[in-house]
This record gives sequence, structure tokens and C-alpha cells, in this order.
Amino acid sequence: MYANDPKAPARARLTVPALRRMKAEGRRIAAITAYDAGFARSVDAAGIDLVLVGDSLGMVCQGHDSTLPVTVDDIAYHTACVARGLYTALLVADLPFQADATPERALDASTRFLQAGAAMAKLEGAGHKLEVIRLLSEREIPVCAHLGLTPQSVLRLGGYKVQGREAAAARRLLEDAKAVADAGADALVLECVPSSLAAEITAAVAIPTIGIGAGPACDGQILVLHDLLGMNSGHRRPRFVKDFLADGGSIEGAFRAYADAVRSGAFPAPEHGYD
Repeated sequence: MYANDPKAPARARLTVPALRRMKAEGRRIAAITAYDAGFARSVDAAGIDLVLVGDSLGMVCQGHDSTLPVTVDDIAYHTACVARGLYTALLVADLPFQADATPERALDASTRFLQAGAAMAKLEGAGHKLEVIRLLSEREIPVCAHLGLTPQSVLRLGGYKVQGREAAAARRLLEDAKAVADAGADALVLECVPSSLAAEITAAVAIPTIGIGAGPACDGQILVLHDLLGMNSGHRRPRFVKDFLADGGSIEGAFRAYADAVRSGAFPAPEHGYD
């Protein structure tokens, strides 16, 4: 599934069951996006736990204004590239816009991603996606759910906005989190939700939560690689982003500084979250 280099680090490969053990033991998960083999090698050497081939590649690699133009072929290609550079990190691949519109489409796309080297497929939302999660889980495909700000819903949401601030919306997010876990999801990304709500969700579900703009109480954190390195992606810089290249002194050093900050609890700080 992953690169096989005799000089690879001795650290054991992270598995899906290991994610739950990390949550149970209180060990924070350091996650990052990557899109090619070169960065994947640096990320892996820095000890990052989980790597996501995100549909964010549409914005940071392809120059689009949203993630909507990204295709299954795009994700499959980049997943194969990243897999060649990984030795130990768990690799997750995003189901792009409408690839999970039906359980059958999601199964076909997820199968391609696992055959390309991924260990888990990620999808956005709950509702009708619960049927998709159940089918994938029953077919032995690990699933990472994604709630809060779901970028594929940007047209309906009217932009990239914090989700769950109102009481009714917060209750709905909490119930959705429980529902995706009950449907068989193995992990849950929480994006741009109030820190207190993310803490409540993290305590309520048995699966690990991985936050991005969701405060320090999540079981792990993820950032887009370009944001972590302070690169200009052509889009407004979110408040939950920190430039770790300044701290790390080199690209691999930045990844190490990020992983250390996540595991120590130094990142995210209060200024990186939302009330």
C-alpha cells in the first residue's frame, strides 16, 4: 500500500484501529494535507500521523475558487503520488463533489482510492450520507466523516462561514456527529465550529475528532500544507492558520514544529478558534 524503502523510519505504520487507541489514550493526532510524493516523504519523516489528499487541491494546486471542480480522477492521481512517498502515516483520500451522491458512486470512487494506496475515504455531511457511510463500512472501507463547514456546500452556505453558533445549529451538529459515528465512520473532521461545541462533540463520540478551526479539545488537528508553510494560495488566510515555517526553519522542520505543537497542546491557541 505504501512505499517500501529499506531506509524507511522504524516507526510502525498507523492503522485505523490505532486512531481509536490514540483517542482513548489521550495522544493527539497530527494531520496534514499533501498532494505529491516529495512533500509526502517530508511529512512522513517529520512524524505526521495522518495525511489527507484533500479536494483542497482544487484551490491550492489547480487555482480554482472552490473545491467543486475536483474530480475522482484528480484525487486518484494525487493519492497514488502521495502513497509512493509515505511509509508510516495513514493516508486518507477525499471523495470530491458528488462522488458520494449515491452509495454506489461512493463505493466505486472509494475502491479506486484504496487501490491507489489510501487507507480511508473521507466524505462531507450527514443526512443521506449516512447510507453511504453504512455501505462503505459494510464493504470494509474505512470512512472519515466531515462536519461543520463543508466546503462542497459553499454555494448553499453562501461562503466559508463558521457553523454551529446558534443553539439549533449546534444541536444539529452534535446529533449529526453521533449519527455518522453510529453509521460506521472511523474518524470525524470538524471544520470551523465553535471551540466549545467541538469539545462537546469530541466527548460525545467514541471516534477521534480532528479539528481545523475547531479549537484545542479535538483529538487531533489538521491544516492544509500550503497554509502551514505560509504560502500564498490566492485565497484569504483563515484565522485558524499558523505559519510553522517561521518556527521550523525548513520545510521538514515546519512539519516537525507543527506536530510537536499539536501533541503538546500549544496549537491551536485561543486565537485560532471561534466562540
